[in-house]
Amino acid sequence: MDDPAIAEREHDLPHLGTMPLGQAIDMIYTGDVFLHRWDLARATGQDEALDPDECAEMLAGMLPMDDALRQSGHFGPRVPVPDDADVQAKLLAFVGRAA
Repeated sequence: MDDPAIAEREHDLPHLGTMPLGQAIDMIYTGDVFLHRWDLARATGQDEALDPDECAEMLAGMLPMDDALRQSGHFGPRVPVPDDADVQAKLLAFVGRAA
């Protein structure tokens, strides 16, 4: 992504539409690594805490794409959480993980 011409090149992504490659990588892969950090921490008994600001930003970005994300097959059904759950629990529940 060091070359702005490549980062700004438009790509058509199934279920998400057209966007610059840099934005797509940030949206998909950065978030993927962020969430799998929780998976690995949980599986190995490590600290599962995720940055709450990152959780809030990711959740806010994903909520409007709920239908597209479910249709992609990459996320399971939402897991119910109380309204007063913290933002990490809400994010994990949104992507189908039980905290």
